Amino acid sequence: MERRCGVLGDPIAHSLSPILHQAGYDVLGLDWEYAAHRVGSGGLPAFVDGLRQDPAGSWRGLSLTMPLKREAVPLVDELTERARLARAVNTIVLQDDRLLGDNTDIPGAIAAIRERTSAPLATAVIIGGGATATSVGLALADLGVRRLEIIARSTERAFEAVETVAGHPGRPEVTARRLDELSALAVDLVASTIPPDAQDARLVAACSDVPVVFEVVYHPWPTPLAASVGDRVLVGGLDLLVHQAAVQFELFTGKPAPVAAMRAAGERALAERTSP
Repeated sequence: MERRCGVLGDPIAHSLSPILHQAGYDVLGLDWEYAAHRVGSGGLPAFVDGLRQDPAGSWRGLSLTMPLKREAVPLVDELTERARLARAVNTIVLQDDRLLGDNTDIPGAIAAIRERTSAPLATAVIIGGGATATSVGLALADLGVRRLEIIARSTERAFEAVETVAGHPGRPEVTARRLDELSALAVDLVASTIPPDAQDARLVAACSDVPVVFEVVYHPWPTPLAASVGDRVLVGGLDLLVHQAAVQFELFTGKPAPVAAMRAAGERALAERTSP
């Protein structure tokens, strides 16, 4: 049977997920389809109902991006432990008419960081307070970070992320600060989850002495923060996308993901987008 998977969100036209997953299918000779679907806030329940009613039973899985990661939590039949901890779902797997909600951003972030650096990480700052920031915070706690600050437009906006990351079994110390209070950072790693147009000169300067920079955005690339890294360690958005997609690929297909082929496809697509 031909299988169907897809990525949902809004905006979605920029997503490289179809390219990565299709590259994996091609390598393994799978007759699978993976497409992008524009689904905005409030539209996920209807889409999920359509999956359940698919007479062919061809749907296997969904990847979710903003603004759907938190909206998906009450719609699935079961949550993995990491999705429950994150209070966010970026992956839905259809299993025998049941929906499993998972969060591959967490293992994806861990793999992306460790691919670029083996340095010990004890302190970190995350800029942004959404679902991705929360998942990155939990990944950092898994990696040994014990003091973490979340910086968002308002401390109220960061509240859920602070509360969630503080609930990690490692019990990290988690605090919040407003973005307009940002000053020079002295931590082991800074992660940005905010759009490039929100990265002004003051933010870039505040991060200038942090040895490891994790920029979760991959398009447009490079972001102002990524462009400023120089000879410091840069973990890029494509690194995160590839590694979290690899975990999804294995959940959907039950087969090892051809990570190198998926990354190469993503790199080609980004190069085409940025070429004159």
